[in-house]
Amino acid sequence: MRTTASIMAWCCIAVAVAQRPSPAPAQAGSILIKGGTVHVGDGKTYDDGAVGFRNGTIDFVGYEYAVKAAYDSVIDAKGMQVYPGFILPDATLGLVEIDAVHASADEAETGSIEPEVRAITAYNADSKIIPTVRSNGVLLAQATPRGNLISGTSSIVQLDAWNNNDAVVKADDGIHLNWPAAFVQTGWWAEPGSTEKQAGDKRANALAGLRTFFLRAKAYAAQPFPRLTDLRLEAMRGLFQGKQTLYIHADGAREIQEAVLFAREMGVPRIVLVGGYDAWRVAPLLRDKKVDVVLQRLHSLPGREDDDVDLPYRLPALLKQGGVRFCLSYSGDMERMGARNLAFTAGTASAYGLSREDALRAITLDAAAILGIEQRYGSLEPGKSATLFISAGDALDMRGNKVVEAFIDGRRISLDNGQRQLWRQYEERYAKP
Repeated sequence: MRTTASIMAWCCIAVAVAQRPSPAPAQAGSILIKGGTVHVGDGKTYDDGAVGFRNGTIDFVGYEYAVKAAYDSVIDAKGMQVYPGFILPDATLGLVEIDAVHASADEAETGSIEPEVRAITAYNADSKIIPTVRSNGVLLAQATPRGNLISGTSSIVQLDAWNNNDAVVKADDGIHLNWPAAFVQTGWWAEPGSTEKQAGDKRANALAGLRTFFLRAKAYAAQPFPRLTDLRLEAMRGLFQGKQTLYIHADGAREIQEAVLFAREMGVPRIVLVGGYDAWRVAPLLRDKKVDVVLQRLHSLPGREDDDVDLPYRLPALLKQGGVRFCLSYSGDMERMGARNLAFTAGTASAYGLSREDALRAITLDAAAILGIEQRYGSLEPGKSATLFISAGDALDMRGNKVVEAFIDGRRISLDNGQRQLWRQYEERYAKP
């Protein structure tokens, strides 16, 4: 009995420590942030600037001296930095909690072509990882399914909600297509093997299957009222109407060219490339076809043994030079818990060819534009959502990133999380002499 009681007590302590902060209530009074350096997100900055917002919407951005309206409360940000909320595209945040626990993973479905699979239905707003990510300024994310040729439909969420319905910013924003690779790398990162060509028949069959499915989906979408409803084809309808984006996951130059030309041939008006390791090599094609890029995680090893060791860091600058719009992602190994480092990948981009504000734009306004939410998010402008945060220092530098206040749609969110709770617990225990 004593052992059982001890176990139960420890379980209660663990649950209490890991408690997720409750979502913030709607903004009640108007708020003015003044005195800090305001980074608009579009390249402009205001030293000694100010941002005012009421009812969740920004109504003033500019220099502090130009503020005329009265606000219910004022936050003094002197010496600090004010940023739009960072945006995390191509993420499985909220879809997997613990990698080693299969029951907590809901990022992929069985089958090969599954456009009707909706990531938002699996999104867990109660994830304990989410508070650790937003404490570094990431306030919006694109919940994205994984696997298969067509893995499903993503949705864009804000990271302070009771449930998946409350979290939605833009539901079913696009379909995700994983273009079959022409070549595969054997081995693993510590002992890479040779690059081998994909089995011809397997890849040819996959491409033929995609073509057949897209032609069927296009013909189905041309019928306003189909005689028989097909859920898979119905899920594709928005692609051909320009209401959804086709996100093509591809890295090699050959695959990128094939996929972009295929999508254009199929009549898909809105295309975004995801991954894009070789996107800079085919920049003229992407620019001419107006294809944006969600770049792979910059903190990665080179894709080929003869690539420059710093090539992943220089990809944003290379795309900028090529006239291709892009944003940054953090997909890959340990992506959910590591997504809090998104800002630091932008910092790396600024150290390898991008200006500081262009690097910031890659995780704010350009990310919002690529995801189709720029009318409401991505920059600090009157009429847009008051989704922003204050950092004590440079948010793109791990030495300066210290978020002290954050707001989503004007709601002042909690920055507490399980890691900070554990820190306080053990600091209290071991800091005492």
